[in-house]
Amino acid sequence: MSKVTIIIPNYNGKHFLYPCMNALLGQTYTDFDVLIVDNGSTDGSQEVIRSFSFPFPVRGIFLTENTGFSGAVNAGIYEAEGEYVILLNNDTEACPGYVGELAAALDRDRKKRVFAVSPKMIQLYHKDLLDDAGDGYNLLGWAFQRGVGQPVSTLKFNCAKSVFSACAGAAIYRKDLLQELALPKESGQTGAEGGAHTGAAAYPEYFDLQHFAYLEDIDLCYRARVRGYDVRYCPEAEVYHVGSGTSGSKYNAFKVRLAARNNVYLNYKNMPLLQLFINLPFILTGVLVKLSFFTKIGFGKEYRAGFAEGIKTLSACRKTRFRIKNLPHYFAIELRLIGDTFSYIGDFLRRHL
Repeated sequence: MSKVTIIIPNYNGKHFLYPCMNALLGQTYTDFDVLIVDNGSTDGSQEVIRSFSFPFPVRGIFLTENTGFSGAVNAGIYEAEGEYVILLNNDTEACPGYVGELAAALDRDRKKRVFAVSPKMIQLYHKDLLDDAGDGYNLLGWAFQRGVGQPVSTLKFNCAKSVFSACAGAAIYRKDLLQELALPKESGQTGAEGGAHTGAAAYPEYFDLQHFAYLEDIDLCYRARVRGYDVRYCPEAEVYHVGSGTSGSKYNAFKVRLAARNNVYLNYKNMPLLQLFINLPFILTGVLVKLSFFTKIGFGKEYRAGFAEGIKTLSACRKTRFRIKNLPHYFAIELRLIGDTFSYIGDFLRRHL
């Protein structure tokens, strides 16, 4: 049994699979196996996966329909045999020390209070620029990629630190804590995407199926932080990333609508009513700014539709249960939201000025 299981979700990404898998051949750390979860691809991906032969163990799970990112990785996590699981997008190419550095970061945490570790993600086609140095979340209700578009050499992104969330496109997680954080089985109706798909519903919900795709990693790490677990950024673990390899572009109608809807879910599910009431003016400001931005670039209709769908289907959300013992963690989260607001503004100004 390998210590680390690398889970690669795939949907019509045959052209990404070869470079992604070949990059794993060069890993200096070898105590891992690979599990590729195909989401009902129609481009020949399944035949390619079945034909793979590598020095490390490779298995495939073949779902009959597209269950979204959440459905695919839930299946992979459940079937994973490793103590740690790495979720790796198919449009990535891992540097030689990537797996070893992530595993070492969790090994160093003797108290097992670190839930996940996010690597340094670098833009594949602009290797001098960062793609993600761990994810932040601010008072406006905006998730953001720390360091995106800034030089790889930027000092602040070459230091390990605690971050709000790990990017599930290349992060490592403790499997036992994923099992602890799994959502209860019962769920209501959801929107057009998400919910109990055939096949996906058979697995525990580590990532919420209601999200389908986008912000599901922020949601999971939010739940972990409510319970007092930490999330770290490890700059020594490097991976190149195309970005939006499955959806096809940074902004598109599908992505804008789902992200708008899931943003509503994220705040409602994880904030106690008092915290939600306190932050509501900032969240609404964030909604108006985003609406203006997406209207300007031609996706205002999709953003409004996603936001409306989120409000309409709130009754299906499973709120994180509030417990008095977690009150210090909520205060810590609020302070982090404030800090990430200033961090986001700083990153924004550096990118544009």
